Amino acid sequence: MKRRDFITGITIGSTFLANIPYLSNASAHAHEKHKQKELKSDIVIVGGGLGGCAAALAALRHGLRVTLSEETDWLGGQLSQQGVPPDEHQWIETHGAPASYRAFRDRIRTFYKRNYPLTAEAKQRTHLNPGDGSVSRLCHEPRVAVAVLLEMLMPYLSSGKLTLLTDYRVIKAAVHQDQVTAVLVKHRHEDHELTLNGHYFIDATELGDLLPLTGTEYVTGTESKKETNELHAPEVGKPENQQAFTMCLAMDYQQGENHVIDKPEQYDFWRDFIPKMVPSWSGKLLDLSYSNPRTLQATTLGFNPTGEATNKALNLWNYRKIINRHNFLPGTFGGDLSIMNWPQNDYFLGNLIDVPPPVYAKHLKAAKHLSLSLFYWLQTAAPRSDGGEGWPGLRLRGDVLGTADGLAKYPYIRESRRIKATFTILEEHVGKENRGLVAGQSAASKAADFFDSVGIGYYHIDLHPSSGGDNYIDFSSLPFQIPLGAFLPIRMKNLLAANKNIGTTHITNGCYRLHPVEWSIGEAVGLLSAYVIRNKLTPHQVRNDQQLLNDFQRFVRKEGIETNWPG
Repeated sequence: MKRRDFITGITIGSTFLANIPYLSNASAHAHEKHKQKELKSDIVIVGGGLGGCAAALAALRHGLRVTLSEETDWLGGQLSQQGVPPDEHQWIETHGAPASYRAFRDRIRTFYKRNYPLTAEAKQRTHLNPGDGSVSRLCHEPRVAVAVLLEMLMPYLSSGKLTLLTDYRVIKAAVHQDQVTAVLVKHRHEDHELTLNGHYFIDATELGDLLPLTGTEYVTGTESKKETNELHAPEVGKPENQQAFTMCLAMDYQQGENHVIDKPEQYDFWRDFIPKMVPSWSGKLLDLSYSNPRTLQATTLGFNPTGEATNKALNLWNYRKIINRHNFLPGTFGGDLSIMNWPQNDYFLGNLIDVPPPVYAKHLKAAKHLSLSLFYWLQTAAPRSDGGEGWPGLRLRGDVLGTADGLAKYPYIRESRRIKATFTILEEHVGKENRGLVAGQSAASKAADFFDSVGIGYYHIDLHPSSGGDNYIDFSSLPFQIPLGAFLPIRMKNLLAANKNIGTTHITNGCYRLHPVEWSIGEAVGLLSAYVIRNKLTPHQVRNDQQLLNDFQRFVRKEGIETNWPG
């Protein structure tokens, strides 16, 4: 019998949760069906974000039995529990992401057309954008993403091929001879634990929670220029220097009404807070100006919750607007719905990774108070174009995010633990300027070719202010490939990364961390699991054998995954 020793580590989750009937029922069904303390499946996926869901769907399509655990009660990760509308590239409607991701987006649009009283014009719009937010071609309510993901998974739940465990967080793992043999998950609200057994274990958590629990080698924060030779890397690496995280918030505007919240207990601190950064921030954090990510010059923003233009300045209200009331029949919505995920509520005074539970709780609380302080400032002190101050008609909409406090269920995570991978993606592979320096200017228009490409993606390299005092680091990247080697730890044999925990650096994480790329990573990992189990191989064997790799790449292409950018 194999020896099973559970390794413990720090994994702390969201504090505020709310029950959503259709998810809690599915979870309860699984809970009742599996009262035994041990579950067995082909693959165990820890983390129900976009990477975890895509991995599960891919594996299930190919006949595997899957256990999917998620520490909140919502699937969807950054798209739902964190409240962030999709950040995508300009070609997303036609290419540059798996067919399954574009089908998921189509299902969201169909959900609105099938269930909501849209105007005739909106219903006829092929590329319906329910919120018309300027950040994305598809801004929508987080709850709709949850419903669509569950709809996609429902056939496998009904057949018993999928066991879905919501409100379970991973607390321990057992490892034998560089292989994970089991993980232990605990219900967040009940005294109930389950041991999950599988052939393969996929870490799709937001913070790379399985890595310390399994003893998998990983890195955090910034690498030094000596380590990576990256153009924008610092001279001295700092593992604790990590990108800001954000507690997003949902709101609407009821003109003529007063919905001013109680003054947050940390409001005076945040109202007067001036970030200490290099290069310098533009002034106070709670202000309608910020450091432009590209130039770092002070830049004026606008705010008007009626949606009206604010001269030449970006109206923050319209930026992440998830419901435009004018897309729906009169009376459906009393006002637009918008998400607060802006430079002013990025939290960078501490980290959530590899810190003791009291420190985690302290920073999570402070991040929540920052967002509530910004909201209160908008209600009471934000300058208006008519010379007045504040918008008291702003209303917290916790129901939109499934919470009582108005904030998201889980912090929006930009940077995770990252595996020490078989292959690490560097700035010279995908950064436009760095690529030109190492490959010559003639090659600067194309990212590096990866022989083991299993997907493609694009986003500019976008690093938010960090806990180490770095201001924005934001510059051009190139449409890139996603290499198989970035999913594979250098030592562990049956643990795969499927979120922001893949083999990137602090720099390249800035373009591999967005919604469609995470889905692409998860789907490739799910297909890899199916391929190696069916053929009795290991993931490392597939990458190291050109014939096997070619066969696997043909397999993923048949599944609707592009491995090369057109042209």
